[in-house]
Amino acid sequence: MMFSLQVTWFLSEPVTVKRGLVVLRTIMLIPAGTNVGLTSVSLGVIRAMEQKGIRLHVFKPITQEEETALCSEGVRNTTTCVIRTIPTIPSITSPDMTHVESLLASNQQHVLMEDIIARYHDNIQAADVVLVEGLVPTRTQHFITSLNYEIACTLNAEIVFVLSLDNDAPDQLKERIELMRSSFGGSHNKNITGVILNKLNAPIGEYARTWPYLSDISENSSQPIFSDVKPSLIFKKSPLPVLGCIPWNVELTSPRAIDIARHLGATIIYAGNMQNRRVTSVTFCAQSLPNMLGYFHPSALLVTSADRPDVIVAACLAVMNGLEIGAILLTGGYDLDPRIQKLCACVFETGLPLFSVQKNTWQTSLSLQNLRLGIAADDQSLVEKLKNYVAGYIDNTWTSSMLARSKHPHRLSPAAFRYRLIALARQARKRIVLPEGSEPRTVKAASICAERGIAHCVLLGSPDDIHRMAVLQNVKLGNGIEIINPDMEREKYVARLLELRKSKGMTAVIARAQLRDNVVLGTLMLERGEVDGLLSGAVHTTANTIRPALQFIKTAPGNLIVSSVFFMLLPEQVLVYGDCAINPNPTSEQLAEIAIQSADSAAAFGIEPRVAMISYATGNSGTGTDVEKVREATCRAQKRRPDLLIDGPLQYDTAIIPEVALLKAPNSAVAGQATVFIFPDLNTGNTTYKAVQRSAGLISIGPMLQGMRKPVNDLSRGALVEDIVYTIALTAIQSKQAES
Repeated sequence: MMFSLQVTWFLSEPVTVKRGLVVLRTIMLIPAGTNVGLTSVSLGVIRAMEQKGIRLHVFKPITQEEETALCSEGVRNTTTCVIRTIPTIPSITSPDMTHVESLLASNQQHVLMEDIIARYHDNIQAADVVLVEGLVPTRTQHFITSLNYEIACTLNAEIVFVLSLDNDAPDQLKERIELMRSSFGGSHNKNITGVILNKLNAPIGEYARTWPYLSDISENSSQPIFSDVKPSLIFKKSPLPVLGCIPWNVELTSPRAIDIARHLGATIIYAGNMQNRRVTSVTFCAQSLPNMLGYFHPSALLVTSADRPDVIVAACLAVMNGLEIGAILLTGGYDLDPRIQKLCACVFETGLPLFSVQKNTWQTSLSLQNLRLGIAADDQSLVEKLKNYVAGYIDNTWTSSMLARSKHPHRLSPAAFRYRLIALARQARKRIVLPEGSEPRTVKAASICAERGIAHCVLLGSPDDIHRMAVLQNVKLGNGIEIINPDMEREKYVARLLELRKSKGMTAVIARAQLRDNVVLGTLMLERGEVDGLLSGAVHTTANTIRPALQFIKTAPGNLIVSSVFFMLLPEQVLVYGDCAINPNPTSEQLAEIAIQSADSAAAFGIEPRVAMISYATGNSGTGTDVEKVREATCRAQKRRPDLLIDGPLQYDTAIIPEVALLKAPNSAVAGQATVFIFPDLNTGNTTYKAVQRSAGLISIGPMLQGMRKPVNDLSRGALVEDIVYTIALTAIQSKQAES
């Protein structure tokens, strides 16, 4: 299908769209082929811009049929599907390709463009940047390139081409880029700003294509061809600025067991950990058992006939010996022998997925050939890894330039906050002691911190227990991790504990008994300067973690009390809540101290502090001892720190909702835009933070202790590995700040 195209040549810099004080930039990612990884690149660019605090909207002008079908099934490889799972980015309804083709066939492309630009302007409010995802070329829709060009012109978008290297040499890649640019107006079109190269040095299979299929990584497949093109050569040869050069990563192509089961329409016998267990290779178990054992690998999908109990039992024995097989797939439609099922039940209860299909092994292998290696919309852990991985290869100067034209009030997004934590922690280079050293989540978090250079983690615990836990989780404990056996260290700290607590009647017997607690031992290591910070709470209570710190570390100079804050990661910004963990009923003087400490903590982590002193009344609308305490605390804090924006008493809705603020506190510089919320007592603060966190499904980081000489932080006993990683980073940053 062909249609005529009229375009306007852009001979100057892209014209921005102005809305009041807001200057909007539009970036369009245009794929140069069918297998360039457009979804991955789009998600990486989204994350890179989020890390800069940019307000981003994503606009897909036209929904292609493949995306409609995949989204309805709820799974694979479209940015549209994944974006709908991200609450911070609006989901925009677009016309489908059937409707588009009917308009083009009747020569009504102008109607289509009017529809697209209307949808665009209806959905760009409050955005600094609109990221437009172009259409993917297909074998049957030859008009896609022209259509992409007209959309880019209609929206006056800056064009960024997305390509994959495949098996091209750099000179050939240069020719492809030039050919692509010529299809979009050539060198005269100044809106063409750069190119992003994806899948650098990906394995190349048959027909010189990048391997996108699961069957390509089976034990029976031919070996791939790996090229070794240096990114520096790409940058040198490209006729356009290279805005990203993303190496191929096998970990980001691994489907979950649930993805394979969905694709095959399999019957689930044992679900196990299907949602999280990944498959990196396929083994077809058609040989005799002794010949098959060498092919039992971690994360492998074992495909075997259901009438091969020897293979099933052997696989279960391998799992019992610590090998984490990805899943077992039974073929042939036979029922699994109940005796075998009973014999192996305890193994499947450890999380090993088992599912079956009616087809034989050969038919199943053919079905697996149609399973593309991509990302499922509901695979949130892989989505996060992919976004962070690709974002790390997007040009920092390019993304930073997006801020130059933004006039929005600064709000630190959760992604930007987490990015800042990791960056500052890497700069700090601190040693953080983890008293719960053999706890599974702690071991994994320490490994991640070491791998990413976040902190040097010191694990307290039995070395045998820690190494065994690492093996069970397939975690490497290399450089950046130190293991200390507390049983070999406790006696060294008896004298110091006696000295610190002699006024409290401490004896050597009591000291040795207290030092059997790893938190006490770790706190004394911190007190002596052997480590820079401490993090506990994955299995200990808050009191267990904080009590030794209050006894041995004490408050920093100039601080009246120790208090705490939680960082609440709302969809669009990060808020600070204090004090929700330490002080049950602070006085007005203590409440003022908490406000100042919390404001300084917010500023230290990139959050502009606008402090709301929370009460049940706003301004002078209420009376009573509770509201008077908040009013007095506000005055004390304002006098001590006139450089800070502090207001109160304010009701919570007045503090956070602009419309309510206009009614109840129209002259307040804080109301309606508060970023730091100070609660009048522990009962109110703890209840509020948990209600907000649980009702909205938010991530909260903390409690972070404030006012101590050295940083000690607590975890929720339900903390995820990710929570521990970020709190380790936070602790490292606190230590660096304490030095100054």
